[in-house]
Parts: sequence; structure tokens; C-alpha cells
Amino acid sequence: MNVSRCRIIAVGKVRKGWVQEGVELYLKRLPGLTVVELKDSSREKEAEAIRAALRSDELPVMLMEQGTPLASIPFAQRLERLGNERLAFVIGGADGLTDELKAAARWQLSLSPMTFPHELARLLLLEQLFRAQAILQGSPYHRA
Repeated sequence: MNVSRCRIIAVGKVRKGWVQEGVELYLKRLPGLTVVELKDSSREKEAEAIRAALRSDELPVMLMEQGTPLASIPFAQRLERLGNERLAFVIGGADGLTDELKAAARWQLSLSPMTFPHELARLLLLEQLFRAQAILQGSPYHRA
């Protein structure tokens, strides 16, 4: 897994200080990973902004409640199988992703069957990306 080939495209800013601290911590632990923040708006305008932010060489991974849930080790294994593929993890706004964006996803991922605020989903995703990297490197960070 090469985090420098990954981006997170997220609608909305992180406003809660404790969430921002966690985001900054994991971004330091994942050098090369970039986050693109898009402005909150209507679902359709957010979808336009997401489409514009996606690069043609990226595999879009849409985070959504109805996506496939994976435990940490299978998540790490899937990332490893993707090799050097460029990934764009997409986190929608408060109203979620449009059906068109969901259909365009090459991978629909669920962090949980529960619904989280977008800023918390960003923190959870960053932690899981760090955990996946640790699993693949054999680091003691992940204790199953």
C-alpha cells in the first residue's frame, strides 16, 4: 500500500477541535496522503465538485453506509491487492452521495452500518488507513 497514491476527497471542513487534532495526528503518520476539502452545498453541487476533483487515473472509493463493511485486516489486504493503483476515498456531505456517484464507484466501502458525521468519518478513515499500513508492515500497532 502506497499512501502517496491515495487521496481523501471530503465535503465539508473539520470544525471540532478534537477531531482536527486526530486528523492532524494521522496525516503526520501518513506522509504523502492528501486531503481535498470541498465546500458544503446542495447534494447536486457537492456531486459536481466531487466529479471535478476526481482524477481520471483514480479508482473512486465511495464511503457510504450501504457499502461493503470490512474488518481491518481484510481492508489492509484489499489495499495491498490494489498495489500501486491510485485511490480516491470520497466522503460526502450531510446528505450523502448522489445515486450517480454511488453507481460510478469502483468500490463502495462502509466504515460501519452506523451513520457518522462526515468529519468523524474522515478521522475513522485516516485511522484505518494508518492501521492498514501498520498491518502490512507487521507493526505492533494493530493488536487483534
